[in-house]
Amino acid sequence: MAKHKVDDIRNWVLCGHGSTGKTTLLDTLLNTTGAVKRQASVDDGTSICDFDEEEKHHKYTIEAKVAHFDHAGKHFNIIDTPGYPDFIGQTIGAMRGVDTAAILINAQAGIEVNTRRVFAEAGKAGLGRMIVISKMDSENIDFAKLLGDIQELFGKPCVPLNVPIGQGSHFKGVASTLDVPADTAGALVDPAEISEPLIESIIEVDEQVMERYFEGTPPTKEEIGRLIGQAIAQGSVIPIVCVSGKTGVGVPELLDAMVTCGLTPGMVSRTATNAAGEAVEITADPSGPLVAQVFKTRIDPFVQKLTFVRVFSGTLKKETTVPVVGSRKGVKIAQLLAVQANETSPVDEAGPGDIIALVKMEEIETGNTLGELALPPIGFPRPMVGLAVTPKSRSDQTKLSGALTKICQEDRTFRRELDPQTKETVINGMSELHLQIIQERLKRREKVEVDTKEPKIPYRETIQANAEGSYRHKKQSGGSGQFGEVHIRMYPLPKDTNIEEYAVKSRFPSLKEPHYDADWNFLWLDSVVGGTIPGNFMPAVEKGFRDRMERGVIAGYHVQDICVEVFFGKHHPVDSNEQAFKTAASMAFRNVFQSAKPGLLEPIVKIEITIPSGNVGDISSDMSGRRGRVLGMDSAGGDMQTITAEAPLAEVTTYARSLSSITGGQGSYTIEFSHYDVVPGNIQKEIIDKAAVKEEEED
Repeated sequence: MAKHKVDDIRNWVLCGHGSTGKTTLLDTLLNTTGAVKRQASVDDGTSICDFDEEEKHHKYTIEAKVAHFDHAGKHFNIIDTPGYPDFIGQTIGAMRGVDTAAILINAQAGIEVNTRRVFAEAGKAGLGRMIVISKMDSENIDFAKLLGDIQELFGKPCVPLNVPIGQGSHFKGVASTLDVPADTAGALVDPAEISEPLIESIIEVDEQVMERYFEGTPPTKEEIGRLIGQAIAQGSVIPIVCVSGKTGVGVPELLDAMVTCGLTPGMVSRTATNAAGEAVEITADPSGPLVAQVFKTRIDPFVQKLTFVRVFSGTLKKETTVPVVGSRKGVKIAQLLAVQANETSPVDEAGPGDIIALVKMEEIETGNTLGELALPPIGFPRPMVGLAVTPKSRSDQTKLSGALTKICQEDRTFRRELDPQTKETVINGMSELHLQIIQERLKRREKVEVDTKEPKIPYRETIQANAEGSYRHKKQSGGSGQFGEVHIRMYPLPKDTNIEEYAVKSRFPSLKEPHYDADWNFLWLDSVVGGTIPGNFMPAVEKGFRDRMERGVIAGYHVQDICVEVFFGKHHPVDSNEQAFKTAASMAFRNVFQSAKPGLLEPIVKIEITIPSGNVGDISSDMSGRRGRVLGMDSAGGDMQTITAEAPLAEVTTYARSLSSITGGQGSYTIEFSHYDVVPGNIQKEIIDKAAVKEEEED
């Protein structure tokens, strides 16, 4: 049997903006519960969870870390996450492994950009949520205003479970709003005024208790304890607690709140898909079918690859072989490890709610599901900030490739691509800071130093009109020659086109099965009749199309959003071969493409910029100068505003520098890919002219 009963497990993620004290609070929780004996400090570089050299140097969390402790008969798995939006992928992955999110807000700084992001991500993940107002020992705190900002931004379900007694250097305790103490002197908000609406919010989930309450019978402590979890699971209550991780004031009350407010593994509704494509509800049953998911991967220099797994159903045992969804064969589980920051200890098995690590599991990666039922994939944001990298030492080329592969396994918001046009190795991350940390890790862990430069923007080529044409490839140089002739029609293919409706037989009477590539929104249709192009040459025709699409036509960029119909051709019984038809198809594609009103597409990103209210006009003006379009603006609490806009990626690749200059370092932003759009004519001409000059130089 697993070590802990399912109902005694509480899985929490600590998340929020940077410098809210998440890691300091976790260090204090581990010390307070006796899970770790030594004292720890982020500032001194002795934190229990910030153990990587980059984290010690920068004094902030870069990777999600797993720790555990016991309190009041419950077993807690806690995941500490980075606070900066640059590392949001670590937080999103961690949320798949837990049931409740503690969202920390710095009492002095208030609601910041990543506070909003993680609050929304936790809701999207279906987690219970608690808001922890941290650093109550800081000076210049306006608690009543902060409470109002929280309720204004996140809604009325946000209700204090306790209120601070004093603040700053006078922060000496908290007063419960559920069990109001007789002496509330010094409380910044009267807990008695909050008690009644809080109780009403909790008991809304049980009609019988609510009816008795309005008839004059208050709920018992046992009923409140039972119902508050249900209310949190439904989102009708989001408790707020106050604490100082540094001084420890409010920590005992926080631990008790984490017991009562933390959802058990069975309280979060989760569904998986069986082999028939049917939705199946997951129950936290140790004897049920195995359902577990990899939510994080870490390449440890000592134990090599650690694969972090959350078990949702069934029991995972060492020395067993388990299936992996999407893989033809199962994987052998040699060892299970309980993880305490950077220390591990072996366990024999893990049941629902348990978080464990597997060692040296090269066959599985983040997002994989263990078992027969498939859990939804983890939706990581697409990295859009890129650098072209080359090793400083040519002899490190192979070493660099292996090192980047490891980082891709660890960080799903990091990508490495070889640009076929430029032959550049391009690394993509969430921001300049993200890529800076990657470079530091390469140097420290892999002993590889790199030179960097800005890469080409990943423009795309497409067409805006229909066209038709052909190409005959004929070559005779003694002996058997080459002959192939291909006739094609080309059509623009809008995104989200229903392919089955588009390629109906009424439009293409002799249509064979359409070939569709969703990655590039490319459809090619074979409507050849009478064997004018023998079927054995059609794969070569497709290769010719794809080769030309990859190389581009007008500026050397990949082609997308296009439909090509092959409707006629000619062949020679002796001279026709695959290479001839591949060449003919490629050249036909090029010629017809140039007649189909070709154009360039550029990547457009959605950007959310949180700034002081006084900078709104400056940011809006700056965004217009970047060909951006402001979509809206919302209050971010306090004196902060969040502007949502769309802009071409080419205009915001170094936006962090400009934003810092405009706001004096007070602004922050998140960015993610939105869509591709047509490049304006004047800019398109510049890009095509530059490509032509470069091509001439290379020739």
